[in-house]
Amino acid sequence: FSPAVFPLSCVVQNYSWGKVGLESEVAKLVASGDPLVQIQPDQPYAELWMGAHPRGDALIRDNRIPQKTLGQWIADNPACLGAKVKDTFQGQLPFLFKVLSVNTALSVQAHPNKELAAKLHAQFPEHYPDANHKPEMAIALTPFEGMCGFRPVEEIVSFLQNVPELRALIGEVAAEQLERSGSDDPRGVSAALRVCFTRLMKSEKKFFVDQLNMLVKRISQEAAEGKDTSGSNGDLLLRLHSQYPGDIGCFTIYFLNLVRLEPGEALFLGANEPHAYLHGDCVEIMACSDNTVRAGLTPKFIDVLTLCEMLNYTPAPSSSKIFPAAQSQLDPHVYLYDPPVPDFTIMRIEIPASIKLYLISAMDSASILLVIQGTAVGTSTAAASEMSLQRGSVLFISANESISLHLSSPDGMLLFRACCLL
Repeated sequence: FSPAVFPLSCVVQNYSWGKVGLESEVAKLVASGDPLVQIQPDQPYAELWMGAHPRGDALIRDNRIPQKTLGQWIADNPACLGAKVKDTFQGQLPFLFKVLSVNTALSVQAHPNKELAAKLHAQFPEHYPDANHKPEMAIALTPFEGMCGFRPVEEIVSFLQNVPELRALIGEVAAEQLERSGSDDPRGVSAALRVCFTRLMKSEKKFFVDQLNMLVKRISQEAAEGKDTSGSNGDLLLRLHSQYPGDIGCFTIYFLNLVRLEPGEALFLGANEPHAYLHGDCVEIMACSDNTVRAGLTPKFIDVLTLCEMLNYTPAPSSSKIFPAAQSQLDPHVYLYDPPVPDFTIMRIEIPASIKLYLISAMDSASILLVIQGTAVGTSTAAASEMSLQRGSVLFISANESISLHLSSPDGMLLFRACCLL
């Protein structure tokens, strides 16, 4: 007998933008999932990687299994993925599941589509490590803030008129072109937006640092006098400037939507969608890739030309960026986040306290289950023994296997399950 359902011990990434110590949801989950772990109070806990990525391959917590990591186990047991997934994704788990705890902003970035990814990887393998696309989806665990997609043109025009430092960087010709572009000509709008954003991102370093300093000084003075600085997006500007002083990314707040998610709300980021996470905790799922084209709010390699070329310059309101969950037809406790890409789907499973026995149903795909709240004992014909589940537990479930949960918590359970529904 070889177990096909087993607990995982997952890799933490301590990136500098993460929340520190037990303020981090990542740290809290890790600490409750494994009481032996010591959380360092001054260390950032940015990401928890639940998957088989070579830079963060999960360890198997079952001593009856000879393989040490999930990646090794899948390589030796590819049928666990499910027949369709195995064939479509060449025997690889097609997604990486994560928890993120964001304290300071992540870089302004976008992810290439498959065609561009292949080209970038061939030309610059040191910056673009693979040839895959990288759509991703984030679901808020705590109130979550990010920037995503281009704002409606009237909002950008209003900033161009209220923020002279921004207008100076873009130049009068490009600013007027955007102001004149009419809603009856979406291609004209996108072309004007591309010109404006490219002018901003390619402006001379000394010039934009001077303009940024002038802007920060002006807004700081206005704020100190008790004036309303919202016409210049003052609060966010000062916050990002304090995190990344002198960074061109500070000006992107005038072009990109600010999106606020409540717990359970989601953001889907398709190819070429500019975005930057700003603050909060979320679960995230993405296609297995590390391809990121960055342009600001970062000390890392930035590739402004590629970014400005590839972006989707379609303006849309921030409300349109929130991706809806659909309640499952088969099980009212399951909410599906099923994006328009084949690589991944997430299920949010909310089990009320009144239910004492719940079946995590079998499906035609391998899946990874994360417990956010509640406790249960899990049993499965494919597991070596009973598994005790609590906040922070992570389970790998092979295709076509199910788990019975015997709930023992007074408040029910909240779980997220990542899978691939082909």
